Amino acid sequence: MIYDVEINSAAHYPAAGVVGLIELAEQVGFGAFWKGESNSTDPLVMLSAVASRTKTIKLGTAIYHIYGRSPVTLGIQSATLQDLSGGRLLLGLGVANKAIAAWHGGVFDRPLKRAREYIDVVRKVAAGERVEYEGEIYQTGKRFQLSWKPSYPNLPIYLAGLGPQMTKLVGKISDGVFINMATPAKVKEIAERVREGAREAGRDPSKIEIIAKSRVSLNPDKNAARAKLRQVLTFYNIADHYSDMLRGMGFEKEVNAIHEAFQKGGFKAAMGALTDEYMDKLPVIPATSIGEVKDRLQPFVEAGVTRLIVPYVPASEPVIDDARRFVDAWGNG
Repeated sequence: MIYDVEINSAAHYPAAGVVGLIELAEQVGFGAFWKGESNSTDPLVMLSAVASRTKTIKLGTAIYHIYGRSPVTLGIQSATLQDLSGGRLLLGLGVANKAIAAWHGGVFDRPLKRAREYIDVVRKVAAGERVEYEGEIYQTGKRFQLSWKPSYPNLPIYLAGLGPQMTKLVGKISDGVFINMATPAKVKEIAERVREGAREAGRDPSKIEIIAKSRVSLNPDKNAARAKLRQVLTFYNIADHYSDMLRGMGFEKEVNAIHEAFQKGGFKAAMGALTDEYMDKLPVIPATSIGEVKDRLQPFVEAGVTRLIVPYVPASEPVIDDARRFVDAWGNG
């Protein structure tokens, strides 16, 4: 299994500091640097800066959502970054949710159809093909084609999925699945559905990557590490889709208690309702040593994960220094 790092979670990482941090991540052996998108710094801008200062580490979006730009625009951006980085882009996409769609003037509907059509267009554009796409949702008009021949026309595209229909679609149309906030047992279940979708489409299920996340906070004081992870977990426990998934994993009592606290007293009260016992059952690791982190990640290997993203959640300020200590420890652990 390949271990990757994400510098995104639960903190604003100053953009200029991230580049040097990922230079170090490359040196200590992380396979890829992933950056997500919501209202934080832009993934492709960050990846472009990192590409200019690194040589081998892969550059991933985990995830770029489909409402922020047209598929033609993303195809152009992807081909450009592929050329700039020597073919290191791993393009992770997701259909987002109602709130994010609304930020960009979009409507959250028909997620399966949107994902399929969007990926079709991105692939064709990034490959340098002539594109005259007439889908139910996306149309590109006539005679679009890149003005240059891309050096890396075969772009790996991954798709975030949680529910049964989306995860089966992943196996049919993409190179792999992103799984967020899932226990190893749930990861195994989702991976089986993805591979089933691949078989139905006549594809080799063993070629589909299973990419999961387990957030980490490293601090000599475990309570400090727990405090930052509690903030992240509270968000997911009250968010659409994720709260349903957590209930489906057997945590209905815990999720309901957090929702009730949130309704009565807001986010701070909800954080107070998220117990250490519940936290320790979720895919997060509050740790005092890097050895503890690596031991706790092993169940994901056994669940069939092929790439494990470790989003680092800093427990102290300045966040770049905290994250640098984690990356250093990973290399020495």
